[in-house]
Amino acid sequence: MSNPYTWLHDLVGNHNNHSLAEQHEANLAKARHQYGRFKRTVRVLGPGVVTGAADDDPSGIATYSQAGAIHGYGLLWLFPVMFPLLLAVQESCARIGAVTGDGLAALLKKHYSRKVLFSAVALVVVANTVNIGADLAAMAAATQLLIPAAPFTGLAIFFAVITVVMQITVPYKQYANILKWLAIVLFAYPITAFLVGQPWGEVLARTLIPQFEFSKETIYIIVGILGTTISPYLFFWNTSEVVEGEVESHRIKSSSGTGVPRISKQFIKDIRLDNIVGMGLAAVSAWFIVVACASVLNANGITEINTAADAASALEPLVDGFPHAGLIAKLLFSVGIIGVGLLAVPVLAGSSSYAISEAIGIKEGYYRKFKKAHGFYGIIALATLAGLTINFMNIDPIQALIFTAVFNAVASVPLLWMIFRVGNNAEIMGSYKNGTWSNLGVVTAFALMFIASGFLFYSLIP
Repeated sequence: MSNPYTWLHDLVGNHNNHSLAEQHEANLAKARHQYGRFKRTVRVLGPGVVTGAADDDPSGIATYSQAGAIHGYGLLWLFPVMFPLLLAVQESCARIGAVTGDGLAALLKKHYSRKVLFSAVALVVVANTVNIGADLAAMAAATQLLIPAAPFTGLAIFFAVITVVMQITVPYKQYANILKWLAIVLFAYPITAFLVGQPWGEVLARTLIPQFEFSKETIYIIVGILGTTISPYLFFWNTSEVVEGEVESHRIKSSSGTGVPRISKQFIKDIRLDNIVGMGLAAVSAWFIVVACASVLNANGITEINTAADAASALEPLVDGFPHAGLIAKLLFSVGIIGVGLLAVPVLAGSSSYAISEAIGIKEGYYRKFKKAHGFYGIIALATLAGLTINFMNIDPIQALIFTAVFNAVASVPLLWMIFRVGNNAEIMGSYKNGTWSNLGVVTAFALMFIASGFLFYSLIP
């Protein structure tokens, strides 16, 4: 005789199996949704991430390292001050490019006087040329740590040629993806900071509570930190690269002003996300460089960086206990400097080329092949060559890097004012002109750079 309750057990069992199947399907659907969101997030990361990674170029690494070596944790408070300003400026630049389909120089040419246009172009080109020269020098010096017999000038020429050839021969989309992932080399500094161990209470206090010291040396390094973080070349690069992205995604026919970009609120949100990630990467990496150098160099009596070897020693704790730890630290440092240098030099040369090409009205854009934009790629080559010539002047590479950062700060002052004017011009931006928070960020950045530059010039008076 069958169990009278068998049907009940079968019913409960079938119900449980059905529930498990539904739960499994729900979990799969949730996983697919999350993976889709992740893929979409990675896909929208582009100009902002590359811009942020390029912000920590060899000049930036040298300036942040020097700040940590000389002042320990004393200048960490600058980073929470700078981050919202950097984000506001770069988001405004990106939005300007997205809405108008033009780079900054093209917009200045269309809507402002020739005096304003050529002043802006001259500022960014001079600043970029100095920066290119200093970055090439840093890459050469870093290579000499591994190959001491290699000639400094020959190495600088080699890296200059490599960056130009890559820009001309590698399709933009592939090149952009390469640049995006080169940012990974910056993670060596956070890892070092954690391995060494930090007095995190003190680090947090120094980050949140400003401490001022009005000496000539302190003012110089503060201006350098500001200039290497909020840099002129990033303004032009980010704006034009957003336009490149619009051309690639068929939102606009070309970056020569043909047609109005098809944008949406979601597209603007994607641009904002891209910039938040990119600028966040730049700020966090820079903060960790200072922390690592403060705990490794300053804490051990190394209060000034005079050579690439001094800077490389900040990474020795990362490989402590390994055979030939010093050599491995030099290898890590060299790979990092060369990696971000290969990322930054094309950004510098490219931003100069965008500015000049738009100003004189020739075809520009990485989406165009060399045979369609000889002038644009020719200017990239000339900009790199001009920077290279600085390395024939027997200038100290470390001091050149820090001077470059200071020069960028001074050059950024009038350019930030121009960005503010463009971003608030209803004729140019329509309903997408700067809001209250964007204006506050850009104006504060302008005021900070102006005041810091003024203090610098005052401190230099005998």
